[in-house]
Order: sequence, then structure tokens, then C-alpha cells
Amino acid sequence: MEVNKKFKPDSSLKLMDQVRQVLRYYHYAYRTEGTYCRWIVQYLNFFGLKKHPKEMGKDEIEQFLSYLTVKRSVSAATQKQALNAIIFLYKQVLDINIDEKITPVKSSKMKKPPVVMTKQEVVRILSFLQGNNLLMARLLYGCGLRLMECVRLRIKDIDFGINKIYLYATKGGKNRVVQFPKSILADIHFQIDKVKELHQHDLAQGYGSVYLPVELANKYKGSAKEFMWQYLFPSKKISTDPRSGVKQRHHIQQSGLQKAIKTASRKSAINKQITCHTFRHSFATHLLEDGVNIRVVQDLMGHADVKTTEIYTHVMAKDINAVISPLDTLPETLQNLGGA
Repeated sequence: MEVNKKFKPDSSLKLMDQVRQVLRYYHYAYRTEGTYCRWIVQYLNFFGLKKHPKEMGKDEIEQFLSYLTVKRSVSAATQKQALNAIIFLYKQVLDINIDEKITPVKSSKMKKPPVVMTKQEVVRILSFLQGNNLLMARLLYGCGLRLMECVRLRIKDIDFGINKIYLYATKGGKNRVVQFPKSILADIHFQIDKVKELHQHDLAQGYGSVYLPVELANKYKGSAKEFMWQYLFPSKKISTDPRSGVKQRHHIQQSGLQKAIKTASRKSAINKQITCHTFRHSFATHLLEDGVNIRVVQDLMGHADVKTTEIYTHVMAKDINAVISPLDTLPETLQNLGGA
């Protein structure tokens, strides 16, 4: 039986070009490629490019990761991201196994409780948004979407028949289904009609294709020009794919919505650090406040562990006036023992 051999990059290429070659062979996302490359370059620069990574190992990795914690005060998640990038370099590119346990100085940064808006504050922020920014913000809050999950929505992901939105290959490579807010049904239909008109115009101009992951593009030949695969929120301009070189219409830049929400937050005079992710936090918290089972909220949020969802129980509004003291639940003859 033939065993699949590990992919080996072209040794004639420069190291970082080899890194990109391997990342693309294994179909890593373009954003992940950029992130991994930045961390690897920082790791190499930290030692002044005096050594090739083949000459370094556990000690150097620990030095760099400890530096990130001690000198740059990065979070535990950021330190782990840097470690993942460096381990990828050694295992997948250089074919060197780092068998020893990496034990850098751990980040002491405490995980902050999420910032959550009240329902009234959500309404106030939304009142300062318009157009696609308003529709996307309503999706973030109405479905608990992450920013990139919203930006990457395609026409086919929305099922009007059963009132659901399908999310594919989200954080951690997971898929999930969320309920569709009925209050924006007409707005979504209107947006889809605009996308269809734009797509027909692109086709007439000789364009009309959209980015598809390599495995999907190979499986569904010609599907890149089908309407169902188009982004729900397409870019205003045709652009060139940095990997394939194909001219196509990508999704909008996430920075547009980020800036719009930052501006809306400032205008609203709400003294909280409100970002796109705050809508997702508020979605989960408000569901729990409304009595939705935490396991259901966990599924809607796409959390692997319910402990992640439980963090919202610490910030949800709690009516202590509704709490009955256990003393008051005792039989009346026992409540007044020792009384005057």
C-alpha cells in the first residue's frame, strides 16, 4: 500500500518562499498565510538572522516566546499563535520535529470579561449606521456572527425556506447553522437583487468569477462564475487574486465596517469600547438573559467547550430583587427562632 509522502518545498527557493509554498499546498487561508509569515520573520529577526532556523531549536523558541510575554506583554492567545507558526516552520517546512516540550514564560495577562451592550445601546449604535454597514451590523447581532463570517457570506449560505444561515469553515474549521432574523428578511432580498444585477454586469464585461478554495474549485468546475457562489457583500471594485492572479470580484474589506462602528460608537457617546465583536458578545448575553439554554447558545456561537459560553453568565444582567433568601423558604415556625 502506497503511503502519502509529506510535501517537500522547493529547496532552491528562499526560506520564506518555501514557507508560502507549503502553506498554499495545504490550502491555508490567505490571512493565516500572512499571520504565520509575520511571526516566522519576527522569530528570525529576533536572533539577527545570525543563525539558520535549522541551527536553532527548543532553547531559541522559548527565548523568543518569553520575550513576547516579558517585553511585549502579549496575551496567551497571541503567544500560542506565534508558537503555532514557528512549529509549522520546523515540522512542515524544514521537516524537523520539535519533540521536546516548549516551556516559555507564560503570559500573565488575565482574560478580560467581554464588553456587552444593553439592548438599548445596540439600538443606539445601529441608529448611526446605514446601508450595508447597518445590514451587516444587524447580522452580527442578530446571528452572533464573527466579523469575517459576515463578510464572507455567499448567496448560497442563506436558506429562506427554513430561515437559516449556514456557516462553513469558521474558526477552528467548524461548520454551524444559525437562525435567520426575520426582521431583516426584506433587506437581505434587496441586497441579493443588487448582487445579481452587479454579477450580470460583471459577466457581460468578461469577469463574474469569485474566489473558491482550491478543493471546491477542482470539484465544481466552472462554479466560480455561478451566482450562488457570489459574496453577499461584494467589493465595489474588481481586484486581482494575489495567489492565482485571476481578476475577480472579492468580498468587501472588513475595515469598512470596523471604521463605521467605531464612528457610530463615538457619536452615540456610549462609554464602552465597542467593536464588531461586541455585537457577537451581546447576542450571546441577551439570549442567556432571555432564558435560552446555555447549550443552545453554545451551538449558536460555535464554541467547542461550554466553558467558553459560560463567560457570558458573568456579564449578563441579573435581577437580585427576584432572588429569595433561603431563610425565607424555611417553614415559618423555624424562621423566627431566637427572635424577640
